[in-house]
Amino acid sequence: MSDPNVVVARNTENAPVSKLYSQTVAFSHYNNLSAQLPIDPATGAIVEGGVAAQAEQCFKNIEAILASINHDLNDIIRLTIFVRDIMDVNAVDKVQMGFFPTYLPARTVMAVNDLPQGALVMVEALVDNGEGTQSVPQAGDLLKLTNNTHAAPCDIMSTQSVAFSHYNNISLQLPLDPKSGRPILGDVAAQTAQCLRNVKAILESIDVPLDDIVKVTVLVRDLADMDAVNEVYKTFFPDSGIARAVNYLPARTVVPVADLPLHCDVAIEAVVSHGDGTPPQAIEDRHGLIIEANNTDAAPICPLSTQTVAFSHYNNISGQLPTDTSADVAGQTEQCLSAIKAIIESVDHSLADIVKVNVYLADLSDADAMNEAYLRFFPEGTPARRLVGTGVLPRGARVMIDAIAGNWEGTPPIA
Repeated sequence: MSDPNVVVARNTENAPVSKLYSQTVAFSHYNNLSAQLPIDPATGAIVEGGVAAQAEQCFKNIEAILASINHDLNDIIRLTIFVRDIMDVNAVDKVQMGFFPTYLPARTVMAVNDLPQGALVMVEALVDNGEGTQSVPQAGDLLKLTNNTHAAPCDIMSTQSVAFSHYNNISLQLPLDPKSGRPILGDVAAQTAQCLRNVKAILESIDVPLDDIVKVTVLVRDLADMDAVNEVYKTFFPDSGIARAVNYLPARTVVPVADLPLHCDVAIEAVVSHGDGTPPQAIEDRHGLIIEANNTDAAPICPLSTQTVAFSHYNNISGQLPTDTSADVAGQTEQCLSAIKAIIESVDHSLADIVKVNVYLADLSDADAMNEAYLRFFPEGTPARRLVGTGVLPRGARVMIDAIAGNWEGTPPIA
């Protein structure tokens, strides 16, 4: 590639503005939006009227951001919905239907321990960027490819897989029987296996192997269950002889949640490579792109994930925990971001290439201390961002952070 892609961060006054993050950060063929709280941009306050009114404000804020960059709601690839009470999802669903009467993005839904400013709901969107951000022409008017299969559970509120450019985005998979649509009977190990079978069935329906997954997010209600989850996880990854030969493991983040739809104990979300791309990409840009996985001794290494997995024009970075959990939250934040810095620098990139940061705090009252440390790494507030309160984090940490970074050189085709 002769010229690097450009990270494009944008804000509009028609949606809430923050010095800590940008509303949307475009890189290559995706716009990464910050999670939107139900804040009225005219007042700067959370709207009143309960969860339905708040959900409507979240979607209006997303709509305003998209309008400001000449996109609309039909360009959304994935929605992520956070609620404080899982029983509020029905009310949020009714609001979502009003904004998406026909097209259904991929979707993830979870209840979390807390949301900023006491909000009842928060909504995040991943959006296509058909024109791309490269300083030389990229293929425009790329098509979204949506897919559902009866071999996995169908959801009237989402599409199982939405591909755009070189990525497939898989809706959160619950441990549901595809035939009945109901949770399976069994412990968390059985539920984990069903989630992963559902992911695999979706991928097989579009002729994609499990080892094309570049990032996995595991949502679990009880961190004490992670040993059982991991024992099952290891039987799915690596999945093929080629992947086993190099011990390929996707990037991964484990997020403790307060609850999940249908009160399931575990759920799994996946982001998957799409080597052929979506038309009308040029033939030379479409075939045989390589997944590049990398670990560095300069950051903690996990036996169940790779620190960063690059595919096409993105690096997907695993959730980073502090190595010293006796430090205060500012110190723990610095440890997490220092690890991300070391990881991205190990693949010849820098923090300037980060387009999205996901911050998980055990206690949202630590947000001010976290933000003080955060701004030392991102003083311009460029990356888009998500912030949620989880109540608890792995290894007793007070903060955990993962990230998505641009990969301007892309990944090469198989020789």
